[in-house]
Amino acid sequence: MKKTALIEKVATALFEAESTGTEVDKFTAAYSELDAELGYQISERLIEIKCETGQTRIVGRKLGLTSEAKMKQMNVDEPCYGTLLANMACTENEPISLANLIHPKIEPEIAFIFNRSLEGSHITVPQVLEAASYIAPALEIIDSRYRHFSFTLPDVIADNASSSRYIIGDQFFKPTEFNLALMGMVFKKNGKIVSTGTGAAVMGHPARAIAWLANKLSQSGKTIQAGDVVLSGALAGAIDIQPNDHVSVSFDGIGSVSASFC
Repeated sequence: MKKTALIEKVATALFEAESTGTEVDKFTAAYSELDAELGYQISERLIEIKCETGQTRIVGRKLGLTSEAKMKQMNVDEPCYGTLLANMACTENEPISLANLIHPKIEPEIAFIFNRSLEGSHITVPQVLEAASYIAPALEIIDSRYRHFSFTLPDVIADNASSSRYIIGDQFFKPTEFNLALMGMVFKKNGKIVSTGTGAAVMGHPARAIAWLANKLSQSGKTIQAGDVVLSGALAGAIDIQPNDHVSVSFDGIGSVSASFC
């Protein structure tokens, strides 16, 4: 199959799977040529379809596979990224419906909001911290469209890194005021602690993950732009969520954010 036809076929199938809440088999089982590079091209086409049909727009990026353990599990030596859309954003004061989701899980993250673009191929951690106007506590809901939550790296990249929904807290702070690598985190589900950790769980420092993202984007002529939201990667493993669950994450110095589900 020609590359353009494969991109259209897989992107359309993933769009329909998400729209209908229906699982699909991983595409690498049927298409041996599907590698990470092609996965990103499929993801770009998937985002185009969503913007064309869903009256939404790109608002930022998200990182995945930012922990050493997760990279080893997937047998890769670098993270991956996806795209955030305006209609993925949720608020704390409204329960989030899980009705159309397939494998909903949730992760604790630190969100960065940028007031300057990050351009170039050698972006550093200090440049990320200077370009970001704010950080805030965040929760990301992921939802793989693949059957049994089973996929390879190219599959998950094509599926927009399992993106689904996200919630950002209403407290914002300058990132340069904190040592983000040492920032403590407590992740709770239904009032019970699920896990704890520090910002160092994300590639040693959350801004290092974003520097990687900026440099990766530059390879295809893209940038993190002023106004973008970037979810810097999970500080703990994703946990399953069901209707009536309540999940929260709190960070030393920057407060907390929570989400409830129906």
